[in-house]
Parts: sequence; C-alpha cells; structure tokens
Amino acid sequence: MFISFEGIDFCGKTTQVELLKKYLLNNNKKVEIIREPGGTKISETIRNVLLDKSHNKMYMETEIFLFSASRAQLVREKIRPYLENGFYVISDRFHDSTTAYQGFGRGIPLDIVEKINMLAIGDTIPDLTYFINIPVEEAEKRKSMKEKNELDRIEISEREFFEKVKHGYLDIAKKEKRYRIIDGTQNIEEIHNQIIKELMIAEKKEIL
Repeated sequence: MFISFEGIDFCGKTTQVELLKKYLLNNNKKVEIIREPGGTKISETIRNVLLDKSHNKMYMETEIFLFSASRAQLVREKIRPYLENGFYVISDRFHDSTTAYQGFGRGIPLDIVEKINMLAIGDTIPDLTYFINIPVEEAEKRKSMKEKNELDRIEISEREFFEKVKHGYLDIAKKEKRYRIIDGTQNIEEIHNQIIKELMIAEKKEIL
C-alpha cells in the first residue's frame, strides 16, 4: 500500500510517519519511508536547493518544476520498485503538497499544476492520504518555538500563505476519497490510534 501524509508545516505529520512505520514493522510488514522533496541522491540535491533560505529570489515556476523533478525521480527510482516488491511505502508529503502549496498557495493555475503533477507521477497515486489538520494559529505557535536558523525557505512564509495552503488541502479532501482528515490538535497517541484505525478500515476494503 502507498500511504502519504499531508498538512501545513508544523502539523506533526513526520512524527506520525515514524509511529506508523514502527507499528507496521511490529506487525511484520515490509516498510519504506520516503520524504519529499528528497529520497534519492538526485532528489536530495534538489531538496537542498529548494529549502535554502538564500534562494529568496526563486520564482514560483522554478519552484514547482524543482519539486516535480525531485518527485519524478523518486517515483521511478524508489516508490514503484518498492510497491512492486510488496512494501508499504509511506511518504512524508507527495503530489498533493504541490497542489496545495504551489497551486493554492502561490497561485499557479490548478489545471497547470495537475498536468505537471501527472507528468511527474503518472498513475502512482497514494492509496490512502492522511491530512493532519491544525489551525494556522497553532502552526504559527509551534513555529515560534523554533530558532530562526532552523527554519527553511518554505517554513518562513507568512501566515497568509499558510491560510491559502490549508484551504487548498481542505478543497482536495472534499474531492479525493483516499483522504482521511485527522485532528492534529489531539495528543500524539490519539492521532496515532486514529491513523491505525483508518488504516485497518482501508486494508479491509482492499482485501474485500
């Protein structure tokens, strides 16, 4: 199964990715964790360019093509081969991030974003997507607890940008049956338990 985690920055999805990995491994499943952008030698090089705060003159068109280039490499080099070999592939972000961040957030027309996404991933679409939903106010609070030098080029964006991104995710969630909206204001264990419950339901449907 291909599972993706989505959400605005500081929503806590990376923590939940690791907890899900531990759960699956404890149940004798084969698991591969990937992150976006990144996950391969080429993709990690692109990641460094994308998140470097010194690249503050990066145009939104450059940004979307870099994210998509990283993803295209990751899909072909890692995701498809692992799925074909019976792994659970868990991705910390995937193509929905581009729709939410570059489409809704930056304002690139959604029809163009969709075409770029499809070129990058083809038919490799997650079976299940968890959207860890938190208020932007909570994200801002968590961000304020970080040192400025710990924040990347995307994380330093203004609140208005993240409001648009969150709206984008909620719009995607209305259209995609694979989406499960998780209340990210719950404690870590409650979120994890809800994720496992939704996974068990999804697996049962796959079997049936």
